[in-house]
Amino acid sequence: MEGFDAIIVGAGPAGCACGYTLAKAGLQTLIVERGKFAGAKNTWGGALFGPSLAELIPEFWKEAPVERFVTDRKLSFLSGDHCLSLSYTSPEYRQPPYEGFVLLRSKFDRWFAGKAEKAGAILASGLAADDLLYDGKQITGIKAGGDSIPAGVVIACDGVNSVLARKAGLGAEFKAEDMKQGVKEVLALPRDVIEQRFGLSADEGMAWEFVGSCTQGVPGGAFIYTNKESLSVGVVVQLSALSRKGVSANDLLEGFKNHPAISRLIAGSTLVEYAGHLIPVAGVNMMPKLYSDGMLVAGDAAALVIGTGLILEGANLAVTSGVKAAETVIKAKEKGDYSASSLAAYETLLKATSELKDLSTFGKAPHFLENERIYSTYPDMACDFAHTLFTSNGKPRTKLFPLLRKSMKGKTTLWQVAIDLIRGGQAL
Repeated sequence: MEGFDAIIVGAGPAGCACGYTLAKAGLQTLIVERGKFAGAKNTWGGALFGPSLAELIPEFWKEAPVERFVTDRKLSFLSGDHCLSLSYTSPEYRQPPYEGFVLLRSKFDRWFAGKAEKAGAILASGLAADDLLYDGKQITGIKAGGDSIPAGVVIACDGVNSVLARKAGLGAEFKAEDMKQGVKEVLALPRDVIEQRFGLSADEGMAWEFVGSCTQGVPGGAFIYTNKESLSVGVVVQLSALSRKGVSANDLLEGFKNHPAISRLIAGSTLVEYAGHLIPVAGVNMMPKLYSDGMLVAGDAAALVIGTGLILEGANLAVTSGVKAAETVIKAKEKGDYSASSLAAYETLLKATSELKDLSTFGKAPHFLENERIYSTYPDMACDFAHTLFTSNGKPRTKLFPLLRKSMKGKTTLWQVAIDLIRGGQAL
């Protein structure tokens, strides 16, 4: 067939990983990106965890535009103006291959796309894929910019609202309950100020998650990631609950920034970027069919995101799915067969990865995380308990269990806590 061996739609982590792998194997590969450059339309910008990229490009951090290494993980419970925090760090986090990396997508995706280009892929930026080409039921390429571009296979890596995946009958009909809305600001601060305020040095970075009053009872949470000379600050909340509660994600973000524990961290900063996007979080329960005659779906377009409340992983699953899609296409090219029966090997390869096993392991987590007590009752209890525990008022102190019962009074019961713990243990 004249044309490309493969056309990849979307130059995010899935598309770049796929293009890089295909090009290294010698396949004629085109990556179509509707943004002016790779990363222009991508709004995720936080921490990349998992070994997926390191397996693909060993020691990538030596050349990639990594903002900082994640050396500190922190979780905070917010209740009104109060804040209770848990912090964890380890000497291992400060040594290669490192625990994780804080990234800015506009920089990182351009680097990753450049790696694919150097390997031999062609990157067409500013070009939107409008439709698919068919020969009978077989997908044989795309229509973009008024042109018909043929290919042996098309890989949709264009995000949760993939138009081409829906046209091919592979895009799932997502419900609002299956989605979270993320809004994020990048706030500029001098490097020395960031390191002083967050207790960091050199290239050390912090990934800090928050749960509680910052979302006003809406399932979700907030975050702060430390970049070199800026902070990524945002909230991620369940889409369906926003309308039910009558609030907007923007309002929640403003409220989070004005919390006393947060306002002092971002004081003096200036806004340099604002972005919002939808995240598929229902896991295996919302995964669409991953292949058809002449087409594969990867990354967010395949709903490959793990959400456990404390962890929201998508980038490493995107990289893994991109690599496995490429491996499937390489085998299909060898056989000269891009039919659905041939491309079905993609699903088999994916299911054998640790990332897809994790997605199945935490399949019950999305439903459990709809429990509003997680975002109001329990943070309130935790902060009330800590306040009483650490406050000296000149009166005799109370033992821990009676103190805990006092913090629970009027909020919940031991029986309800026990039920939630059991359900949480089953889900998480």
